[in-house]
Amino acid sequence: MTSMSHPRVRVRYLGVLLTAAMSVASLAACTPAAPAADDGKLDVVASISQWGTMAQALGGDHVTVTSAIANAAADPHDYEPTTADIAGISAADIAVVNGAGYDAWACTAAETADVEVVDAGALAGVAEGDNPHLWFSSRVRTAVADALTAAYVAADPDHADDYARLNAQWEERERRLDDDIADIRESAASMPYAATESVAAYLFEDLGMEDVTPQGYLQAVSNEGEPGPADLRRFVDLLEAGEARLLVANSQHGDAAGGRLTDAAHAANVPVMQVGEQMSDGCDDVIAWMETLLGEIRDLLG
Repeated sequence: MTSMSHPRVRVRYLGVLLTAAMSVASLAACTPAAPAADDGKLDVVASISQWGTMAQALGGDHVTVTSAIANAAADPHDYEPTTADIAGISAADIAVVNGAGYDAWACTAAETADVEVVDAGALAGVAEGDNPHLWFSSRVRTAVADALTAAYVAADPDHADDYARLNAQWEERERRLDDDIADIRESAASMPYAATESVAAYLFEDLGMEDVTPQGYLQAVSNEGEPGPADLRRFVDLLEAGEARLLVANSQHGDAAGGRLTDAAHAANVPVMQVGEQMSDGCDDVIAWMETLLGEIRDLLG
């Protein structure tokens, strides 16, 4: 993951954006203009499309959902929010954030504006510094779905039955996904895999697979640093020895170390699976994305 090299500058930058966004909102409130059209829908803003697509599926026709980061090629770790991003969250009825330090700008904007927030990290008990890629976890997806439905019902009780029906439909899709996970786990449990980054670790944890990534390497990349030569050599040796049945590489983060590991895996006939942090093109929501990934895992493991 790309490091943030100037955190103080980023904090000042976020403060300027928040001030600007709140000024815009205040100006709009004090201006005697014609009232904006109200379509009766809840205005929901998500920091990332993984949660935004879930919010739309669970709200149906009763919500309008906007995701700040929806580009599959975007790197949220380096994302610079615009004034419009922050103003959108500040004016929303409900904000959906990932938390766990992944989208601090969105969490700060929602807290500053006192907006109703569904925070995946808080629901999962995952703190900043832990693995923030929570949408890969079946347990966390279910917790966020239920929290979203509760927020919708509280904000729009007239459509409570619709929200309950949509939640049941989502839970049924999750149940089928869990069945697929259980099916793969029957043959893959305790099977060793390694990863250039821990992006999809929660998914492989659900599959019961064993992460054999060298600890020195894993610690370095988890702290947004560069692995040392000895740790990289140990990782290459592991792949060459066939000690991993699968190498998982971050498709959105190409660097020399990752390229060397991918080359070593190919040379050793270890299958390589490319997984990014954003949903793959063609996937309508996070469950469809997980279904696609499970299909790839099944094919690669044979």
